[in-house]
Amino acid sequence: MSASIRVALDAMGGDKAPGETVLGAVQAAREYGIGVYLVGREDVIRAELARHDTAGLDLPIIHTDEVIEMDEHPANAVRRKKNASMILALQQVRDGAAVGAVSAGNSGAMMAASLFTLKRIPGVERPALGLVFPTKDKPCLIIDMGANTDCKPEYLLQFALMGSIYMQRLFHVQAPRIGLLANGEEESKGNQQVIETHQLLKANAATLGLNFIGNVEGHDIPAGSADVVVCDGFLGNVVLKLSEGLAETILELMRAEMTGSLINKLAAAVLRPSLRKVFKRLDYAEYGGLPLLGINGSAIVAHGRSNAKAIKNALRVARQTAETGVAPAIAEGLAKLGTQQAEVQ
Repeated sequence: MSASIRVALDAMGGDKAPGETVLGAVQAAREYGIGVYLVGREDVIRAELARHDTAGLDLPIIHTDEVIEMDEHPANAVRRKKNASMILALQQVRDGAAVGAVSAGNSGAMMAASLFTLKRIPGVERPALGLVFPTKDKPCLIIDMGANTDCKPEYLLQFALMGSIYMQRLFHVQAPRIGLLANGEEESKGNQQVIETHQLLKANAATLGLNFIGNVEGHDIPAGSADVVVCDGFLGNVVLKLSEGLAETILELMRAEMTGSLINKLAAAVLRPSLRKVFKRLDYAEYGGLPLLGINGSAIVAHGRSNAKAIKNALRVARQTAETGVAPAIAEGLAKLGTQQAEVQ
């Protein structure tokens, strides 16, 4: 199998590594035909591979003893551990051996290592994390999800561009509707950052080819009112944690009710096929992980609790992000913005 379609995986990253990470790689190789560099402790990885049927699968191992732990300071760990598994995975992308990299390890370290190894796309002020969020109709992308807690309006304008390109390329959404997360639909709503960003998006939407629909509120996200929801990383991370907690609570309540009596158990049995479809749409593992947009390459930050299914899909998304040309399209869009700003000045 050609190395040009390999993705590099930090096999040691995540709460369930290496068992679930290696299994996810095996599943991705078998189901999607993806070659996967398994980066980490070779003896441990080989022991996990031995538990699965890997005949004919492209799963080379890159050995390293260094691993960045979940509780380490991201920047310090990246500086100290030059041969950490996530860093070596990213180096495969930098050197052209892999088209993308995935890690479910320390997310701050993965972002810092991506910046250090792959660098920012020229013109990008701040790379951002995008979250594919399920809605009643089709997924939307919320950006930023925690990479940047303090943002200037100019950053949010770039997030809108990056998010729009991602939804076009990976989800085939024509003219994605871009909403700015605020506490009201009116232009006057929001703090100073939101108000200024609204005007900036209005002024630059046509030049950048953005379909800006104005402000959206929190309830508009699950309603599917926008394809891209733009916010700073502080607010985005609050939305993420609230959504995770709410989903888990609802699922627990439903399970309790469905097993509470014989009648409820019978009703649950009848509804099980429909409920499975709903649970599948709400399952974060279907979407794999968070793309780090604005860097020269494809890097996916997977959830620390990722199971094999999530890792499998993160590897798929990493390859798709590279093969659909997300990074070059972002560079082209920012070049247009830079040209317009130069003309104005």
